[in-house]
Order: sequence, then C-alpha cells, then structure tokens
Amino acid sequence: MSEVRDNPERHQFEMHVDGHTALAAYRLTPGTITFTHTEVPKELGGRGIGSQLAKGALDQVRTRGLKVVPLCPFIKAYIEKHAEYQDLLK
Repeated sequence: MSEVRDNPERHQFEMHVDGHTALAAYRLTPGTITFTHTEVPKELGGRGIGSQLAKGALDQVRTRGLKVVPLCPFIKAYIEKHAEYQDLLK
C-alpha cells in the first residue's frame, strides 16, 4: 500500500500509485479541516485507492486533533460507513 502524505503547499493529501496521484483537497482553518474534493485517476479505479486515501488522511487529521467538515461527497460517505471516524465530525 502506498503512503498517504499531506502536501500542505497544495492543500491536499496525496497518494502516488503506479505513476498516478490520487488526492483529497482541503481547506484548513484553526482546529478544522474541510475536505472539498477527492480525485482518483481512472487508471486507479476499482482498486480501493479512494478508501485508502480517505483512511490515511483521516488518521493524520486525528493525530493533529482537527475536526472534519466533509463537503466532499466521497469523504462524507466514507465517514458515514466507518463509525470509527464519526467522532471527527464538526
């Protein structure tokens, strides 16, 4: 599994797989991270990359003590399906 890394200069979490980049874009405000968009290249579709990206990003958010506003439908659905992340919701 590829590592999920924060790219604060681009305001996105990234996962590099097979020469492609999946990303979860965000806006950061004091104490809160707002996920605005998740994108998985079609070449990586059907491999669970989006879920791995969401998990990795949310795990990092938890360690930073941030609350989550999931404007992105994918991140919102992921949190709804995984009860262990619902405490992160603002």
